[in-house]
Amino acid sequence: MSVYMKKGQKLMNIRIKKVGINGEGVANYKGKILFVPNALKNEIVDVRVGDIEKTFAYAEIIKFKKKSKMRVKAPCPVYEKCGGCQLQHMDYQEQLVFKKELLAQSLAKFKPEGYETYNLLDTIGMKDPWNYRNKAQFQLRRFGQKTIAGLYELNSHKLVEIRDCLVQEKHTQEVINTVVDVLNEFKSSVYNEKEKRGSFKTLMTRFAFETGEQQLVFITATKEFRNKELIIERITKKHPQIVSIMQNVHPKNTSEIFGEQTIHLWGKNSIQEHINEVVFDLSARAFFQLNPVQTSILYKEAAKALEMKQDETLVDAYCGVGTIGLSFAKLAKEIRGMDVIASGIADAKHNAKRMGLTNTHYEVGKAEVLLPKWLKKGFEPDAIIVDPPRAGLDIALRKAIMENPPRKLVYISCNVSTLARDMVELAQVYNVEYMQSVDMFPFTARCEVVVRMRLK
Repeated sequence: MSVYMKKGQKLMNIRIKKVGINGEGVANYKGKILFVPNALKNEIVDVRVGDIEKTFAYAEIIKFKKKSKMRVKAPCPVYEKCGGCQLQHMDYQEQLVFKKELLAQSLAKFKPEGYETYNLLDTIGMKDPWNYRNKAQFQLRRFGQKTIAGLYELNSHKLVEIRDCLVQEKHTQEVINTVVDVLNEFKSSVYNEKEKRGSFKTLMTRFAFETGEQQLVFITATKEFRNKELIIERITKKHPQIVSIMQNVHPKNTSEIFGEQTIHLWGKNSIQEHINEVVFDLSARAFFQLNPVQTSILYKEAAKALEMKQDETLVDAYCGVGTIGLSFAKLAKEIRGMDVIASGIADAKHNAKRMGLTNTHYEVGKAEVLLPKWLKKGFEPDAIIVDPPRAGLDIALRKAIMENPPRKLVYISCNVSTLARDMVELAQVYNVEYMQSVDMFPFTARCEVVVRMRLK
């Protein structure tokens, strides 16, 4: 029997059963799932129904009837508008518990072999969970005579102006604010996505915690950059830690941030960062973890899970600039890595050369293509470490691993849902020894997980 429900309808005394994968409260109303943003487990709320789908609906809180003990006041003034964080209203220690529970929920949904007995270790959190993001990527928009920078509201293209983000490293926010002020001073042309005209689209800046170097990238719809020298002079004079300024040209009107062409404007082509005594050069488009403090812990956990020996070979899939593999290249016989971003592979090769390593091999390409090619040529890795994007492992890569499984597999996941999905196949040939959650993104619903697996 279908449940009658209409948009705008008020529902009283709704009990929240759990917090869902996107950080929203989850309730049940006469068999229909309700997603309630900003609600916590065991809270009782009155809500107003929003968008309705066949098996679920969204609702907003009108009134709290009972609040959770884990609820705290979110310190960010635009928290409920900005789509960047989802859990500032939850006590931080409870966030760590929630992220472990979220992993358990995903495993229970997909039910990989033996999941009931998996050893889920407590989430490793941060002593100070604020100002941890080393990279800011803010969209630009012009309202009347004023240019602003910020993030989009959740599920919209409505830009929320941000001048003080509490999870951004302070240098990144300060540089974004200065650039916006300078663009306003010179009345610079900002891209209008509706009219498909204008130039400046996005600002990206990355700060290296260990070296103090910072890079700024202007992402534009056209190559045109009026008052370039004056703008650069204004910015670098105020922020001497900036050592690299680049321009990325992205003429297409898509959701992708970067275009294919990157132009060097000023200073160096890259910045330098250190993780666990390994030095990395980071170019504009290179992937690098957003939380350097927790990245150090994450890689130590990965090394612990791998237990590499001097006579063993390792494949570092989705290697980026080589951060993971290079962290313990001196402990292995050979490291091979691959990534689809050519500049990242170039950085990985440069990083390996600077470290004096002769046992590394990096190629541009998809893991699901290169791994089978290497296997056919007789390369037999003793271990493989995968750190895929949120979409999880490609089907072809899962197939290659299943057909030629190395003795050791470590899976680093940033999405517990796709991890649990992939485990359905992997658990057929591997024993899961433990899963270690690491909180890389405090106040969001995301968490990294290191999974230690050994061949059955």
